[in-house]
Amino acid sequence: MAPSTANLAIWTISAIATAAVIVRPFKAPEALWAMGGALLLLATGLLPFSDGLAAVAKGWDVYLFLIGMMLLSEVARREGLFDWVAAYAVNHAQGSPRRLFLLIYVVGVVVTVFLSNDATAVVLTPAVFAAARKAKVDPLPYLFICAFVANAASFVLPISNPANIVLYGDHTPPLGRWLASFGLPALLAILATYGVLRLVEANRLGQTCERDIDQPALSRGGKLALAGIGLTALSLVIVSAFDRPLGLPTALLGVATTILVPIAARASPWPVLKSVSWSVLPLVAGLFVLVEALGRTGLINRLADGLKTSSEAGPSLTAAAGGGILAIASNLMNNLPAGLIASTALAQAQPPRVVTDALLIGVDLGPNLSITGSLATILWLTAIRREGEDVTFWRFLRVGALVMPPALVLAIGARLLLESAG
Repeated sequence: MAPSTANLAIWTISAIATAAVIVRPFKAPEALWAMGGALLLLATGLLPFSDGLAAVAKGWDVYLFLIGMMLLSEVARREGLFDWVAAYAVNHAQGSPRRLFLLIYVVGVVVTVFLSNDATAVVLTPAVFAAARKAKVDPLPYLFICAFVANAASFVLPISNPANIVLYGDHTPPLGRWLASFGLPALLAILATYGVLRLVEANRLGQTCERDIDQPALSRGGKLALAGIGLTALSLVIVSAFDRPLGLPTALLGVATTILVPIAARASPWPVLKSVSWSVLPLVAGLFVLVEALGRTGLINRLADGLKTSSEAGPSLTAAAGGGILAIASNLMNNLPAGLIASTALAQAQPPRVVTDALLIGVDLGPNLSITGSLATILWLTAIRREGEDVTFWRFLRVGALVMPPALVLAIGARLLLESAG
């Protein structure tokens, strides 16, 4: 097959697969379309099998991280930890849906910062649904918090989003420099996201909610699950300080919690394993393969050349434009493959740090536009479907089109302001 024909075929297959992941034809799982596109590329020889395996292997740390988080979440759900947290939040809201909204948002920021945005989607979403159910309020405004704060607070620390590690590769800035670069932009993004989301959902927060509901006792298994989540958060902070991969410790602690809790209750861990949404793993693997194939078309080389030329001509303008473009691209192909492409292009172009930082803000905040923009949002969608809720692509887009742009503009603007002041 001629190179131009092969490139066109790769682009066509990748575009169709990505579009199918977004719109879910026949309501088939997202993983089916991502893996279908990846297998078609391998079966037609457009991507050598060895390169496909290498692409899948690149996501090893991400798979381990997700496995650990999903196991922790399922154990916690089964042991009643989420019901306990929900009752606590409802009682402290004192009958005010607005106060409950703020409490959940603050908790979402903390979970995202110290456990990652994927943890917010996987661990916090079931707790928030339980809280809304106990408070007898419409759950969607509160569930939206989990989706939007997961991305808005995802660049406070390097561990707050696996995409941060992907974008910087093995050159993540030291924690002090990271906070100096992203502290103010992240704060503005968090506040702007809260403010706009609160306004968007104002009409549905005017009702009253339950108060002084019974606070269930936390079981021994629930306490162990809470300890497992807390120990995981502490471990991730320590591991990130030494700039080490996050996946293995997360997976080990998730597996340990999954084993210890049933042992304490003299039960089998099998029900936990059956309930985990394992389809997320082939979805991620398929995206890695699609990106690998796109790299063979010369796309990344052209992006790197353009980024280098533009950065030399005007770093600030390149940072602003690049962050915005990558934010939109993250919604067209998901921010994980977008981050992978950007990371490879950055390694070749070596632009000023402000350009890299702006691209990171774009890849983290951009997914707040659409429901398939980030892995965290897809995980969130999976979690709410398990609870009997669903949000269509267009419903999410109507909210995201209002929430994302102000946060993105403020965050990138603040990063450029810090650069000019420094």
